[in-house]
Amino acid sequence: FFLFPKLANKTKGRLQKQICQVVLDHFEKQYTAELGNAWSRVREVLTSPLCWQHALLLNRFSPCAELEKSLSVQGYQPAFPGALPYLPAALRCYLRRSPGRFPAQKHRAGTLKGYYLLNAASLLPVLALEVKDGEDVLDLCAAPGGKSVALLQCACPGQFHCNEYDDLRSRWLKQTIESFIPEPLINLIMVSKLDGRHIGDLKPEVYDKVLVDAPCSNDRSWLFSSDTQQATLRLIQRKELSCLQSQLLRSAIKALRPGGSLVYSTCTLSKAENSDVINLILNSCSNVIPVDISEMAKAVSQEFTFHDGMQQHELLVLPEKGRAWGPMYVAKLKKI
Repeated sequence: FFLFPKLANKTKGRLQKQICQVVLDHFEKQYTAELGNAWSRVREVLTSPLCWQHALLLNRFSPCAELEKSLSVQGYQPAFPGALPYLPAALRCYLRRSPGRFPAQKHRAGTLKGYYLLNAASLLPVLALEVKDGEDVLDLCAAPGGKSVALLQCACPGQFHCNEYDDLRSRWLKQTIESFIPEPLINLIMVSKLDGRHIGDLKPEVYDKVLVDAPCSNDRSWLFSSDTQQATLRLIQRKELSCLQSQLLRSAIKALRPGGSLVYSTCTLSKAENSDVINLILNSCSNVIPVDISEMAKAVSQEFTFHDGMQQHELLVLPEKGRAWGPMYVAKLKKI
């Protein structure tokens, strides 16, 4: 049931997608300027899906000793063995250096899934947020739900508000939560379809922690856009994303209680959607300060490659062979 060989051919066929030249040309120009020599190593991974890796986040609400044994046999090891500033014992993630994807579990109503497949770098925003039991938490742009599920592996919030504006993605989010969270706890989760830009006005100073996993130009998926026209349009609209992202951040700051903290994350390498957005907020909002996350980055540097030259409150995961995690940008702020 948990073995790979039968999946090899299926996986190979599924992953042989066509690279969209328009997007690659755009990235080539932008990321050569922004990442320098590192871009050629990143490009090699992003354009080769057969070398991509996947991690498994185990579901603490559906433990399975047989699964953990099987993972060990197949070369999977627990992630984050270092002394992280924040690593709840219940958060258990497994990964391995070699490429390949563990079989996904189908959604079955009334049955909890045992694990969630994900890019290991997407756990870094969750670890940076440092959620504790009883805190009121908002996941502002929550679909498809992986980070919401991960947050609930770490702690039991007093109030957990998962929001997703897009109708289709909101349904996906609800299904993910139903697949991983048991009945008593699921009743404590509020799922909404509000415009994230307005939540701060609707719920001012309500939350202790806010995650803003913002809509962004997803480098991995954009490179394989099947429709060149749509890809061209996306690249034109890309310039408008930073405006939306900063609006979402301002809303998140309003929704935070004084003393509360927020984590901003994207899955793009783009400086305009990452450092530039955070710098704009820091320069224009006198009630937020940056929070140093360099200790967390240092503790996981065995497993992730980080871009040099980032400030202490931010990190950027660069995919490379054998550590094909990311792209993932993470920044942490605190409201004063």
